[in-house]
Amino acid sequence: MARSEVSRRSFLGGAAATLAGPYMLTSSALGANGRPAASERVTLGAIGVGGRGTGVLGGFLGITQCLAICDVKPERREAVKSMVERRYSRDMAKGTYKGCTATNDFRAIVARDDIDAVTIATPDHWHAIPGILAARSGKDIYVEKPFTLNIEEGRAYVDAVERYGRVLQLGTQQRSDGRFRFACELARNQKIGELRTIRVGSPASGRSGVLPEQPIPKGFDYDLWLGPAPWAPYHPARVRTPLWYFIADYSMGFISGWGIHHVDIAQWGNGTDETGPIELEGTGTFPADGPADTATAWRVVCTYANGVKMIFADNRQEKQGVVFEGTEGWVYVRRGFIDANPKSLLTATIGPNDVRLPRSRGHARNLVESIKSRQPTVCPAETAHRSNSICQLADIAIRLGCKMHWDPERERFTNDDEGNRMLGKAMRKPWHL
Repeated sequence: MARSEVSRRSFLGGAAATLAGPYMLTSSALGANGRPAASERVTLGAIGVGGRGTGVLGGFLGITQCLAICDVKPERREAVKSMVERRYSRDMAKGTYKGCTATNDFRAIVARDDIDAVTIATPDHWHAIPGILAARSGKDIYVEKPFTLNIEEGRAYVDAVERYGRVLQLGTQQRSDGRFRFACELARNQKIGELRTIRVGSPASGRSGVLPEQPIPKGFDYDLWLGPAPWAPYHPARVRTPLWYFIADYSMGFISGWGIHHVDIAQWGNGTDETGPIELEGTGTFPADGPADTATAWRVVCTYANGVKMIFADNRQEKQGVVFEGTEGWVYVRRGFIDANPKSLLTATIGPNDVRLPRSRGHARNLVESIKSRQPTVCPAETAHRSNSICQLADIAIRLGCKMHWDPERERFTNDDEGNRMLGKAMRKPWHL
């Protein structure tokens, strides 16, 4: 916490001309209206403010002080900058707040000493580099799921977070949902008997068709949007949600973009947050043409050292959500819904001597609390990497179509050199980890 406290004090003392003037004169700055005093407030920079990024930022506005916005699309970053300033002006109840800057380059945010933490809600191929640089510069991190594009990036990310003593939260917000936590506690405490099988269902990727090249819009830094990904002809659909999710240069598709949510819960309920399966085998279907090249259907069986099997498939083959199946019953959970057999499980008590999983009052708030306490978040870096790795391993398994033996300690396949070559991906110069 030392770096954060020093930066806030120096910021408040040295930047009055640009920020503290209207801000310091209000009652909210002194801690009124339920807001923390300025000296206690975490300062934030938001990297990537598309639809999801703006939603993530919204969860932080009332509990942090957002100082900077970054996005390569000028109209987007300016709109969100204005949104932030309007919000703070309204909270102040007098005056006009003009303390949020906007930039197209995340490095301008990472370099600032007056920012304690960053949110990263860029396309997936841009999760690792900004996060690693943020950790090196002493910033804590909220990164949207999935954690990274590949396993080598994930391990480098975890190493940076640990080396520089940072706090990280992955945006798998289901860990902050009481239904998911309760389902995992039922499994962890053998309320369903011995856990035997976990079933995970997720939406699958879509198709694109051929996208003819179009002119790059004025002001849009397309080269920076591509960043470490290979050069590709511009088309507006390529850089919009959901299509970029379905292009392997930017994402693994919904096998990770959606699947990570439920795989992460499967890991939590299995008690395997810091490890992974030892064997994977599966099949998948991929588009025949166009830039979209991620799985439109898949089914993967993952076997763990404890004997549990996880079946991970698209939701045409396994129902959306997570089912924990034991020798004496089952519990099924998805967003907004939980069911069990026998029904008495739904009113089971998790006792003081049972495994009790961390309680979170919300994913954004959990990060802020962890920044102040320096304790792990509900989904810290190693956990994030291990859950994410399963999605990446599943993608490799369906592409190679053979049984893969995985060493979760060394993070290498023991029987497949081709699979090991797929654990990382070359980056376009000058970008590197």
